[in-house]
Parts: sequence; C-alpha cells; structure tokens
Amino acid sequence: MYTITNKVMTSACDEQGGLKLYSALQMLQDCSEMWIESEPRVKEFFAEEGMAQLLVFRQVDIERVPKYGEEVTVTSSVYGMKPMFGFRNTFIYDAAGNACYRTWSMGAFVDMATGKLKNVSTEAIASMKIEEQKSMDYLDRRIAQPKDGWRELAPYTVCRADIDYNHHMNNANYVRLAFETLPEGFAYDRLRVEYRVPVKRGELIFPVVQEVDGRWLVRLMSGGQVASVVEFSKR
Repeated sequence: MYTITNKVMTSACDEQGGLKLYSALQMLQDCSEMWIESEPRVKEFFAEEGMAQLLVFRQVDIERVPKYGEEVTVTSSVYGMKPMFGFRNTFIYDAAGNACYRTWSMGAFVDMATGKLKNVSTEAIASMKIEEQKSMDYLDRRIAQPKDGWRELAPYTVCRADIDYNHHMNNANYVRLAFETLPEGFAYDRLRVEYRVPVKRGELIFPVVQEVDGRWLVRLMSGGQVASVVEFSKR
C-alpha cells in the first residue's frame, strides 16, 4: 500500500469551498502512480522492459466531499494481478478515518515503444504485495450506452497543459471536460470512466452527450473514435 497525506487548499476548491472532482481525481491518480515506489521489483521490471501501466477504467463512489482546510489521506493498494492487467483500490479518507471517495480501477500493462499490451513476468507479480479488496460496490467496467440520441457540443482542442509525461492527455482531464457538460444542478455521487484511445496535443475532442435513466453520459470523440466514455449517476 502507498499512502499520501494532503490538505484541501484554495486551488483545489470549487465555488462552495468543497474539493473539486478534478482535484480529487488528481489526488487519486498521484497516489496510484506513486504506488510503484512501494514495489521495488515491479518498478525495476518496468524500467528494464520499458513498460508502463495505463488506466483503462475507474469507478469513483463519493461518500462525502471534503471542505477547504480539511486534511485527507489517500491510499492505494493492488488487490488483483494478471499478466497484462492490474486491479487496485484507491481511497481518500478524512481526518477521522472515514472514506470520502471509494474507487476501484483497472490498468493495462503496455510497452511504451509500441503502445501494445505486454506481460508482466511471473517473478515480478510474485514479488508484489496483493492486498484485500476493499468494501464498495463494484460495477461493470463497461458502461451501458445507447446507439442513438447523442447531442454534439462544441469541440475542444487539446492544449499543452492537458498533456502528461506519457505524451497524451492526462486521465483527470477527460473527466474535467466531461464535467463541464453537466446540466446545472445535476446531482451525482458516482462516476465511471472508460479510457479507450489516448488523445494527444493539438487534437480535437468532440463531446457528445445525453441523459438516460438519470445517468448523464458523455462520449469524448476524437478522430472518429470514442476516446473516453464518462458516466455521472446517483446511487
């Protein structure tokens, strides 16, 4: 398990003084990425093989939104491993130890030179600490969505600030764009995101949206493909 302590500061707050969804996702992502520091053999293997783990799916269940000035603790642990995929829980807790955000995610192991899936060795997997799967509702990683009825919104050009060290748009920024399409006052406490095609600097993203059975669905289209699917819903 890897743990980061943090505090909800001004730049991470929304208009109501609560932690922005985007900022919470950054905290979750940072802890998930830094988890590899707690697994020296896996870190060594990835460096030797030129590999990385790319996020394929994340589910976020929001129990409570922390407010300005609150201290929070973020933990990330792996509860399952396959040669090409890993499964983890990343939670954000308040100062009293109560879960504010419960998440599970799936990552794919890829060769950074080719962008193709690549196996992690059995020796590296055996060296890892596999921890207990945490308590939350585990929904399917495939988001149900209709074929028709989508409404296209204004396109967005991916800029320099959107790009991370993997040379494509950072995972939290897909959700940031989808969040901006939410109708004013739309209530949600659950988020699911499918990450399908990495989007690079200068490319156009066309958001298409619709509401289905109380769920707000967003497809982020790029180059004629679905780059990401984002679902906001109420449990």
